[in-house]
Amino acid sequence: MLRIGLTGGIGAGKSALSATFAQCGAVIVDGDVIAREVVEPGTEGLAALVDAFGEDILLPDGSLDRPALAAKAFRDDDARGVLNGIVHPLVGKRRAEIIASVAEDAVVVEDIPLLVESGMAPLFPLVVIVHADVGVRLRRLVELRGMSEEDARARIAAQASDEQRRAVADIWLDNSGTQEELVERARDVWNNRIVPFAHNLGAREIARAPARLVPPDPAWPEQALRIVNRLTTACGHRALRIDHVGSTALSGYPDFAAKDVIDVQITVESLDVADELADPLLSAGYPRIEGVTGDVAHSDAPLWGKRIHGSADPGRPTNVHVRVDGWPNQRFALLFVDWLSANPDARADYLAVKRKAERVAGGDVSAYAAAKEPWFADAYRRAWEWAEATGWRP
Repeated sequence: MLRIGLTGGIGAGKSALSATFAQCGAVIVDGDVIAREVVEPGTEGLAALVDAFGEDILLPDGSLDRPALAAKAFRDDDARGVLNGIVHPLVGKRRAEIIASVAEDAVVVEDIPLLVESGMAPLFPLVVIVHADVGVRLRRLVELRGMSEEDARARIAAQASDEQRRAVADIWLDNSGTQEELVERARDVWNNRIVPFAHNLGAREIARAPARLVPPDPAWPEQALRIVNRLTTACGHRALRIDHVGSTALSGYPDFAAKDVIDVQITVESLDVADELADPLLSAGYPRIEGVTGDVAHSDAPLWGKRIHGSADPGRPTNVHVRVDGWPNQRFALLFVDWLSANPDARADYLAVKRKAERVAGGDVSAYAAAKEPWFADAYRRAWEWAEATGWRP
């Protein structure tokens, strides 16, 4: 099952995007629909709201007067916190019940209005944000939903900012134009990213990127942070630390080209713990690469074991190395980034090696890695000499 978190500001077009994904075959779990269900007459949710906000939030027939509730709940952060504290747990419980009932190979799109605000983004292997400019959203809320401009502005101001949404977005879909344009973009995302992602996940296959060097991408650190947050949530206490490693961790150097693959290291207490993480990492979108049980040893061969996972998402190729705390390969992965950052000559040497490997490999990842390996034996020695001279600590 591939679970996708979908969100966007009020009036941005979540419903239109959900409808398109539903037409493509997704199972939609709509947070707004569930939020209404859990406060229908006779529910514990409605009773709790009345206790918190008063009888005047009810209509004569005993149902919830939503504008009356909004006038009270959105007046300040404390009131909004009370509302969320009542509704969110009930919605979460009902959402879990729905998801448990769908097929294992389904693509489940969870439409969650406050996904960013509630810190839920790392729970999903893929997060889709639908965006529209504030002016467009205001017009939609006033003209199509009948809100006053004051109420509409208050609702928008109470939600996450565009910057906060961008920080968690794996996919950013702009809906400032026509609905037809949004549908076209959504279908492209579905066919070229979501469907391959779901297939790879079901087959426990990773999305491989060719061994081609590209200029540094300023977005690599942000992408890596999203991955680290996702892995932190999946691993919980079993991860001692999670770090962005490899060449993409050096994106601040404009001439230091790299493969467009994020490398992340999860540090654990033992390889047994690494094995325990296989299922949680799969659920997060990172199948294990079977048959790889260690790095190429430079020394201390028994202590170069590891497990490795890769992203099933074709839109963000990623290697996830799971290594044991204090073992040479775990420490070297951390040292390597710092050593290259501090030594321009070492960066230049490594870039030359990568460019030669790229020519030799012709796009083949295994051949590319093998072509670089002889250089690493000496780099290992040089890096540790630098570490001892500078007092480096991981």
